[in-house]
Amino acid sequence: MLSRYLSIFVILAVFSEILGTVGGFGSSVYFVPIANFFLDFQSVLGITAIYHLSSNATKIVFFKKGLDKKIILALGIPAIVFVSVGGYFSKYLDPKILTYILGFFLIVLSLLFLIFKQLRVKSNTKSAIVGGSLSGLSAGLLGTGGAIRGITMSAFKMNKDKFVATSAVIDMGVDFSRTVVYYFNGYIHQHDMYLIPILIVVSIIGTWIGKKILNKISQEQFRSFVLFLILGIGIISVMSNL
Repeated sequence: MLSRYLSIFVILAVFSEILGTVGGFGSSVYFVPIANFFLDFQSVLGITAIYHLSSNATKIVFFKKGLDKKIILALGIPAIVFVSVGGYFSKYLDPKILTYILGFFLIVLSLLFLIFKQLRVKSNTKSAIVGGSLSGLSAGLLGTGGAIRGITMSAFKMNKDKFVATSAVIDMGVDFSRTVVYYFNGYIHQHDMYLIPILIVVSIIGTWIGKKILNKISQEQFRSFVLFLILGIGIISVMSNL
């Protein structure tokens, strides 16, 4: 099916990369539900993990001036640990039920932050550890955990470049860990490998366009945009299984 609609798939992938860059939490949050229309769920997990490695490497290069080492450690280490746990259990749990749970969770959480604008996640180490653990577990089980990480990181009031770069570094560790787990689970298929060079080009083009857009919006617009994107991700997660 994918070979017949490859051009549509690539256009949608570029769009997901742009949104993932502007939102600061990676393209997989949109790429996974898009890829689900063309590939089986296990193939989606495998191809997303490999593709996202190049996507995050591109973001680190484009946004290399901004990094928060404290957040990388506090949020990144539990994310890397729990993505391996989620990746292992992904073969035993029903992905549709998990996607519904994640979708409704993101819808409720994003609406709370949009309606009650003064509401904030506490910017402390405990919040970073909890957010990192949940985002890692979600990434391992469903192929995407960036939205949960985005909500957690928004509490620390980082500027746009630092937000994107820090998120990309954490995601790089998460993606490397789950790629290993998915390989041993048998999710990475030889017949899907032709997509990797295509998606590397997609990541470069999408990140470049996303950076251009980020340069034209304010910090407050950035925060609101992140929350609207998370709301959209929640709705797409629920709708993709109907």
